[in-house]
Amino acid sequence: MRQWMRKIVGTAAALLAAGTMIAAELPAAQSEELAKNLFGAERLPSVAPARSYGFYSKGCFSGGLAIATDGPTWQAMRLSRNRRWGHPTMIALIEQLSRDATKVGWPGLMLGDISQPRGGPMLSGHASHQIGLDADIWFTPMPNRRLSLSERENMPAVSMIKKGGLTVDDRLWTPAHASLLKTAASYPQVERILVHPGIKKKLCDTVKGDRSWLQKVRPFWGHDYHFHVRIGCQPGSIGCKAQAATAAGDGCDKSLAWWFTEEPWRPNQNPDAPKARDLMTMSSLPKECRAVLGQPNPVSEAAVTYPVNGMATTVAASPAQPVIQPPASVGAASAASLPAGISAFAPTPDYGVPLPRPRPPQQ
Repeated sequence: MRQWMRKIVGTAAALLAAGTMIAAELPAAQSEELAKNLFGAERLPSVAPARSYGFYSKGCFSGGLAIATDGPTWQAMRLSRNRRWGHPTMIALIEQLSRDATKVGWPGLMLGDISQPRGGPMLSGHASHQIGLDADIWFTPMPNRRLSLSERENMPAVSMIKKGGLTVDDRLWTPAHASLLKTAASYPQVERILVHPGIKKKLCDTVKGDRSWLQKVRPFWGHDYHFHVRIGCQPGSIGCKAQAATAAGDGCDKSLAWWFTEEPWRPNQNPDAPKARDLMTMSSLPKECRAVLGQPNPVSEAAVTYPVNGMATTVAASPAQPVIQPPASVGAASAASLPAGISAFAPTPDYGVPLPRPRPPQQ
């Protein structure tokens, strides 16, 4: 009997100890810091090859570049957000689009958010933009002067949609808007362009001749004052999860008609429900994202700012090495060569005496 009682007491003590351990672990799990706080606190990218990990709405990236705040054919907006960072191919494509846009009557790009320095969930706003392969571009054409810092923070973006409606305001929409979207869709790297359903409908109703590029233009909530460019997973990013291919056809079918029914616009029955970013901890993200957070910073932001108009390559091999910039005669880097030929931390070419960084012309 005594032996049996000792077994009961021993078992109870073991269960009590196990319960105490579980109770102690629960607060620790519940108090794990949100991934958005960790990634939102990073001010510079990681010293590593350019690679994307995870999915557009659940991931991170390493070896990012920042697009310059000003270029001859673009201006970056909302600078305080520090979201000018992206995979080198994404940054190169934005610059290429800014140049090509001027050939179709668009004066230059106003750039919205790309990604945080190391990607990851953002403190506010987007669900995607986490792996350096998304970028927002305003439908507002670039003015013929350089905006002040205050203007970049406070200037409102203009919606292309009629107030209280779902269709384009024809007083604002121009053929140049359509040409800009067609130019963006022309690049093979671009897989999707997200626009407000009303803008997609406007394109469906007005585009003549070649309509194949409309397949890439997809309707989605929001995107009335900007369009969202998304490129595919890049070579070397084996941990990047691709998005499903777009449906065949120009998208001007019943899938578009659905957006003009009541269903997609019904009020949210639970507006206080937390967003995904408010729940994501590091355990929600690919395991590589922990390593990305732990990788060292570059020597400065100047070391990882993409060249203005491809005229000066500002890359650094490591924080200990100086940044050496080639002369303009080296020529512009092409988007196609970037994945293999340039990253934020590729070996720095020896071009001799460092030259000053070219400044964009003042207008």
